[in-house]
Amino acid sequence: MEKSRQKILKGIKEYLLIALGLLVYVLGWTVFLIPNNLVGGGVSGIGAVIFYATGIPVSVTFFVVNFVLLAIALKVLGPSFGIKTVYAVIITTLMFQFLPDVIPADIIDQIGKSNGKLLATVIGGVMSGFGIGLAISQGGSTAGTDIIALMVAKYRNISTGRMILAIDVFVVLSSLIIPMQDSDGNMLSWGEKIAVVTYGFVLIACCSYTIDLYLSGSKQSVQIFIFSKKYAEIADEISENMHRGVSVLDAEGWYTKANNKVLLVMTRKSDLNTVLRLIKSIDPEAFLSVGTVMGVYGKGFDKIKVKAKNQEGEAAK
Repeated sequence: MEKSRQKILKGIKEYLLIALGLLVYVLGWTVFLIPNNLVGGGVSGIGAVIFYATGIPVSVTFFVVNFVLLAIALKVLGPSFGIKTVYAVIITTLMFQFLPDVIPADIIDQIGKSNGKLLATVIGGVMSGFGIGLAISQGGSTAGTDIIALMVAKYRNISTGRMILAIDVFVVLSSLIIPMQDSDGNMLSWGEKIAVVTYGFVLIACCSYTIDLYLSGSKQSVQIFIFSKKYAEIADEISENMHRGVSVLDAEGWYTKANNKVLLVMTRKSDLNTVLRLIKSIDPEAFLSVGTVMGVYGKGFDKIKVKAKNQEGEAAK
């Protein structure tokens, strides 16, 4: 019963964090990017280009394009994205639809448009990247170019990351050939379009870097050595409550020549404070050594993605 309750609470937390991430993502577009006629990658970028050209709301394009892509993906990829992606698409569509009406225009003018396009590009890109990173870390996705990239990668030996980058670059460059209007209804000149493309590349870089920074930080692991006379009690608590493996090592104090037990624990950096509080509650005098590691591979952590040599040879043939 308790495990079922914890599972439900964990699920609710994940969906709330996905919604929070998408809120930050949409705020970046609504407050900083769209008011400055900026174009980025993904379906949101496609929606922005169509909005500047026709006035069709970004929410409409975002929903229609993602609906079509999800329908195709179900046939090509199978139900691999799951309910969280559908949830994310619906939430993002609703936010794109209603946030522009909720946020006063004078606030957008003061915050989003008064500090120049370059600053708006950087802030909007960072917010978009942070929001996407938070959603992805909880199992969500904004779909869009992710689906296209995965469908192409299924039949062609092209990395998903490169495919997403290629699509984003194509979306940004499309603003050169599509007639676009500014917020006052004036057509953009060629010089202004070139500036839009330049800012678009800066936006893609800021967004991608922030996503990588967030995800690498949330997945970073730490190695903990625990020296304590209450090692058995600490090991039981970490194993039962944290669901992390614990290794017991034999050690000898060189000065005292006494035999001791040392615990070795690998955990995510995000769980470090929880582990430290648990140890302190059992043995406030415990001696700890905490270090960041380059990578941890295996059950409960990351998968080894390097191909074996025989697999590479077969692929070359």
